[in-house]
Amino acid sequence: MIEIRNLRKSFGDHEVLQGVSLTVERGQVVCLIGPSGSGKSTVLRCINGLENYQGGDILAFGERVDAESDGIHHLRSRMGMVFQRFNLFGHRTVLENVMEGPVYVNRTPRAQARQVAMSLLEKVGLATRAQAYPAQLSGGQQQRVAIARALAMQPEAMLFDEPTSALDPELVGDVLDVMRDLANEGMTMIVVTHEMGFAREVADRVCFLHGGSIVEEGAADQVLGHPCHARTQDFLRRVLHQPVQRVQEPV
Repeated sequence: MIEIRNLRKSFGDHEVLQGVSLTVERGQVVCLIGPSGSGKSTVLRCINGLENYQGGDILAFGERVDAESDGIHHLRSRMGMVFQRFNLFGHRTVLENVMEGPVYVNRTPRAQARQVAMSLLEKVGLATRAQAYPAQLSGGQQQRVAIARALAMQPEAMLFDEPTSALDPELVGDVLDVMRDLANEGMTMIVVTHEMGFAREVADRVCFLHGGSIVEEGAADQVLGHPCHARTQDFLRRVLHQPVQRVQEPV
């Protein structure tokens, strides 16, 4: 569904992605992990056409992703994206936030958009807050509304950019539960996360990025439980606050 070939991206003289390659099949969940500044979020922004790139290729649904092409809006509509910050419209109710895209982008009749929006709010456990405004919700509730808003566009894949990093610890679980449900339903997902428990439980594959490159990739249990690369081992020791079983790196 999504294929990245030797992706390179620079901001000025700083090359933040140095030849990233990645393939995501339909229905897979792929988690990107790594230290801050390793390029994880930039990968997502390039996939969604929010950033242009200087080298390599990104193919989504068989089409090349190009932020400056006429077809980028259509491609972007097929990939829902959830950010660290919720980016909800503060002057609109929860229901109106979820209806916004279908009504104003897809020209869906309001009655139909309302029905779908209420169904999605039920899915994320917030149907009773449909008439509330974002400021009346907790951070975790706002993030669940943001997920419902992305799903309202009926995407074929979902991109999550550290969706729990701005939340208080006690609010993280509800958001991860919604994401688990999506994974169980077969949604294709690429998730940038520091939630190692979630990655181990849900991901088909985990990719560890460091310095703009994928330095280790594999099944979640392998990468998170028995990492080969010294950089992966050091990162997981720091994140998990416990010893990590080392596997000798292949020669």
